[in-house]
Amino acid sequence: MARPAEGRQPAAPMSSSQIARRVRILRAASELGAREGLASVQMHDVAKEAGVAIATLYRYFPSKPYLFMAVLEWHIEQYLGGHESGQGKGHGEGQGNGRDDLAPADVGTDAAAEVAELLITLSVKLLDSPLLASAVALSSFTEYATAVPARIDIVDSALGQAILSLLGADEASETDRSRARLLIYGWWGLFVAMLTEEISTEEAETNMRLAARLLLTP
Repeated sequence: MARPAEGRQPAAPMSSSQIARRVRILRAASELGAREGLASVQMHDVAKEAGVAIATLYRYFPSKPYLFMAVLEWHIEQYLGGHESGQGKGHGEGQGNGRDDLAPADVGTDAAAEVAELLITLSVKLLDSPLLASAVALSSFTEYATAVPARIDIVDSALGQAILSLLGADEASETDRSRARLLIYGWWGLFVAMLTEEISTEEAETNMRLAARLLLTP
């Protein structure tokens, strides 16, 4: 969902210490964003909170919008149980859907309902912190307005892979990938509409279930 700022590509952490440093930055930005909102968070405050040099912060996150889009992706990964800092049973941010993992849909399972429930619960989890939810939403608009080299296909993100897993698509076809892509974009639109109170939570849930049913029912 995020794109790097123009002229500056983010560094990829390689060692375990670099990965831990990146996680500290994401956690610090998340906590500051939840308390203060996007406009009030300054990059030097994030660096100070994370205990890193400002140059290190910019090395991994070239801009504040890029940083908060990474925060969104990190929270999604934690929710899905796929991020190193959020792994393990009983971790609060990985238990929103009431399952210890996301296994492929069994025969007879209603995959459309499973996917809809995953996305609905993810929205509720993210909206538990309204200021942080606003920060990541505003950052997404800023990043796409200043877009440069494209990132990976969103279907290859943790959320996209979780959806494909629920569909039992071990070897996803292009149609499977298109369905997952449309579901993620539809979910994001409904998430923003909930955040801005354009629609109620109940309306968003109904629409998400309808979208999953239309896209996934043979």
